[in-house]
Amino acid sequence: MMGVDAILPGAVLGVMGSGQLGRMFAIEARKLGYRVHTLSPDKDSPTGQIADREVVASYDDEAAVRDFAKGIAVLTFEFENVPSRTIEWAAEHCIVRPAGRVLHVCQHRLREKEFLAGAGLPVAPFRKVNKAAELAVAAAEIGLPGVLKTAAFGYDGKGQRKLLPGDDLAAAWVPFEGAPAVLEGFVRFEREISVLVCRGVDGAMATWPVCENEHANHILDITYCPARIPESVAASARALAERVALALDLVGVLAVEMFLLADGELVINELAPRPHNSGHFSFDASVTSQFAQQVRTICGLPLGSTESMRPAAMSNLLGDVWLDSRTGTPNWAAALAIPGVHLHLYGKADPKRGRKMGHITATGDDVESAAQKAKEARAGLVT
Repeated sequence: MMGVDAILPGAVLGVMGSGQLGRMFAIEARKLGYRVHTLSPDKDSPTGQIADREVVASYDDEAAVRDFAKGIAVLTFEFENVPSRTIEWAAEHCIVRPAGRVLHVCQHRLREKEFLAGAGLPVAPFRKVNKAAELAVAAAEIGLPGVLKTAAFGYDGKGQRKLLPGDDLAAAWVPFEGAPAVLEGFVRFEREISVLVCRGVDGAMATWPVCENEHANHILDITYCPARIPESVAASARALAERVALALDLVGVLAVEMFLLADGELVINELAPRPHNSGHFSFDASVTSQFAQQVRTICGLPLGSTESMRPAAMSNLLGDVWLDSRTGTPNWAAALAIPGVHLHLYGKADPKRGRKMGHITATGDDVESAAQKAKEARAGLVT
């Protein structure tokens, strides 16, 4: 049910950050009749192209942040690495969802691991590392192979290195010097999966079908929905995601990335307290997309159905597609000629290798045929 304090259509919603996730949030918000303001250091951004107002300012600009917050009813985020004091400034003038403490946990790998372990949730063995000597101790305790990661501000494989038995740990530590890090035990997994879960102001929760993810060069390449796993495992994954959302007291959308082990056990890898790349399929294949649900949750509206209308797959479009095309322009017609294919471009003008420029979703009679369409459509762009 909708509470008396619901933020109704016609209100102004604020999003901090201005990339593709904010863009798709803004599209769904405007479909529901809301106005959208965005704040980030970037001009003519993916979100700004859709928003009613684009504020170009640093997250450390207190005056700009406070002025921005005064003009909106509720603030949400399209990425979690927003300084805590920035959120505190905004919270003095508007509602903030998810709460700043949720972002505080999820923007720092060590805090996130400690939170999950403290809540009794399954994570890989880990140790805090601040210097080379501590890395040697941590490696001895956990054992190698392992993965050394910066504690903060890492994504898409940035800020991490795999360590193998016999590696020179002192040399491996050099790029990490001066910042806290975490050593994680290496997890031998069968599949990488993710669960998108949403939780409303009233505590109501819902999950989308479990996704299966394949990565290339540490960047998500293909998502299959539903995941090709037994229903008993999928049910356990959904329940685990709900436990995380409840422990965080989340209001919003949360992605819980997990490893599925050979024995059927699940280990949580990372959290993202906002819509996620692996949930893009929902724009075209779900009754309610992850972005529409983000609008509903932060505004105190009833949750929408997370049912999938058809099996789906998503393939990311990186700047490589533009750079590898003979003309510099992908062959959009070739992709769009395939039945069931949907093209989403983010409005970014400068293609670079590894930069996410858009994605393709495809639907099919089963997830394998959907994935084949998504792959064929992407391959057809490079001609």
